[in-house]
Amino acid sequence: MVAALNGDLFVGAFTKRVQNALFKQVHGFKQRQLVALTRLVFFYAKYQKHIKRSIVLLICAALIERLHKMGRLMTSPRVSANAGAANEPDKQARRGGAQLDKQFFDNLRRLVAIAIPRAVCRESAMLAAHTLLLVFRTFLSVAVAALDGQIVSALVRLRGHEFLWGIVRWMGMAVPATLTNSLLTYLQAALAIRFRQNLTEHVHKKYLHGNTYYAVGNLDDRVRNADQLISVDIRKFSDSLAELYSNLAKPTLDAFVYNVQLARSLGVESLFGIMLVIQMSMGMLRVLAPPFGQLVAQEQRLEGEFHFAHSRLIEHAEEVALYRGHEAEKRSITRRYMRLVRHVSRVVRLNVFYGMLEDFVVKYFWGAAGLVACAAPVFAQRIPGATIAAAIESGTVAQSSDLGTRTRDFITNRRLLLSGSDALGRMMYSYKEIVELAGYTERVTDLLTVLDDVHEGRFVKTKVGTAAAAAAAAAKITDAHETDIVSQRGRLIESTDDVEFINVPIVSPNGDVLVRSLSFRVTPGRHLLIVGPNGCGKSSMFRILGGLWPVYGGTLRKPTMSQIFYIPQRPYLPIGTLRDQLIYPDSAAEMQAKGVTDADLLSILDVVQLQHIVEREGSWDAVKLWKDALSGGDKQRIAMARLFYHRPRFAIMDECTSAVSMDIEKTMYTHATDLGITLLTVSHRQSLWQYHNYILQYDGQGGYVFSKLDPERRIQLIEEKQLIEQELASIKDMESRLHDLELQAATY
Repeated sequence: MVAALNGDLFVGAFTKRVQNALFKQVHGFKQRQLVALTRLVFFYAKYQKHIKRSIVLLICAALIERLHKMGRLMTSPRVSANAGAANEPDKQARRGGAQLDKQFFDNLRRLVAIAIPRAVCRESAMLAAHTLLLVFRTFLSVAVAALDGQIVSALVRLRGHEFLWGIVRWMGMAVPATLTNSLLTYLQAALAIRFRQNLTEHVHKKYLHGNTYYAVGNLDDRVRNADQLISVDIRKFSDSLAELYSNLAKPTLDAFVYNVQLARSLGVESLFGIMLVIQMSMGMLRVLAPPFGQLVAQEQRLEGEFHFAHSRLIEHAEEVALYRGHEAEKRSITRRYMRLVRHVSRVVRLNVFYGMLEDFVVKYFWGAAGLVACAAPVFAQRIPGATIAAAIESGTVAQSSDLGTRTRDFITNRRLLLSGSDALGRMMYSYKEIVELAGYTERVTDLLTVLDDVHEGRFVKTKVGTAAAAAAAAAKITDAHETDIVSQRGRLIESTDDVEFINVPIVSPNGDVLVRSLSFRVTPGRHLLIVGPNGCGKSSMFRILGGLWPVYGGTLRKPTMSQIFYIPQRPYLPIGTLRDQLIYPDSAAEMQAKGVTDADLLSILDVVQLQHIVEREGSWDAVKLWKDALSGGDKQRIAMARLFYHRPRFAIMDECTSAVSMDIEKTMYTHATDLGITLLTVSHRQSLWQYHNYILQYDGQGGYVFSKLDPERRIQLIEEKQLIEQELASIKDMESRLHDLELQAATY
């Protein structure tokens, strides 16, 4: 670039002529000012090459400093006041919001490695094609700028043939230009789709592995709305990443090419002055820019909370309607919505003032500076002394005084300058997009971090505090190490023929100790009845046995999950056909592979006295919203039929016959035992005692009793207990009446 602009512009004779011309042009100046100006011209004439080289070296030094600053930014750790938090250090260390620091670049590299899995893949090929199209469009823009100047020059010089030929060339360039723009738009959208597909598949692989989807929402407090993160935030991150590449690569290439062209036309000094003005204004805009990354991350969190409130209402719509709790739910949803609205309104207000300032600087201030730079060579030719132009071989003053040439140069330079200004403006806008991308990057990375932690058995759960302390005191836990039982892990041993708890604590994920140490064993054919007050640990024990909660201590022996089947009080009915309700989670193909036919399913329905449902609903292939189409009793019978289809070795029955009659209940339990299924039942119905051999009874204070069950003897004891309680109550009533009579007698 320096070589293109160098040359001995001033010689000895030229300096004298310049001095004479300046005296004529500025004859009104004072003698002192004229002398100073003359000396400045002499100084520039003598050291012009050195000045140009110094400017180039200054630009290179500025670029090196900028790269060094960016490198320090990428390697500097994020500082936060919450970095020392004990419960969730990784999360708390980043509570300050999304920032452009080492953490952001590390997170971005992690996500990009997922979005572009290999160096040679479909995504990298699309990126390469996108880059080639960007380069082609940039050089095409330079050619269009030159052609624009030629067309206007022909118009000014009244060259009709040349003007028409320029229009034909202009229209010819429109074909590749429009095709390139369309292909760039297509590739950008296709890249966003591929990025989202790869990220979603990666997240689904982790989220739907084992019970991770359950543990994320129930055993960990860091992610409350995983569905919104997967369905919305990944899409926004993918779109932002695809747009960012185009919005960064194209303006950067444009700015470089246009500046080189302008340096050849205007001179490196003029270009340096323009860039100095631009850098100062960009620094001012960066200082005044709102924290867009933090604002975007906060907006996505509030969107997730609002979405979560609606999803909870849909999930519990029946209970809310029965309690007539619509006003309470409305207040809760409105409260979350108003927090979101206030935040979005604040962001909109910030964007108004910042956008106004940004448009003024980029469109008008930069444009005015560029027009001054473009007009300088034109006005320079009007300096008296035509020998100046003849003496100049290269530089900022045009060689020809022809009006068409000056017009062509001015239009071309102005077009290049406006395009370069637009490129710099888009680079400024891309800074805002980068910080917004930082917000999406943080949320998606947080989700991946939580999924990895949950998969490894590391959970972050807010402890209940007083409840946990009270339970620990009731269980007489004095060792400080034992009070942090949630962070401990027990042994899990796969067994083929029994279920055994050996000193296993029953602890909720929030640290509430329900039973300090539980020990019992169930072998095939030894049916277990589990009773106790609410909140004593019955369902918690089943969650540990079902693999939903970790084993916080002791040893648990149990079969694989394929040999344990769980039937809750409110069965889950998936979206699908009537056949799918019985065979869930198997598919129709898996059912056929097992050799089971629709006739076999009908015989299973006959056991639970529900064979008429096939004809009533139309066929096995009928598809409905089954949780609304079936009654509570039908749902429980469908769940029992599902149990008979799978025929596991152990079945967990959690109040699963509360909505059916006693005769159907008897049929279902009898058939289950005939199939060799060992039952572990939670129920308060005395009618179920006869189907069980052992009982596990919780007292609600952290204690329990495991013993054999004699149904008849237990019923006798309970009846005798109730009789004694009634007699004691009548005695208390008689004593109270006697006391009243004594008081009344004393007053008369």
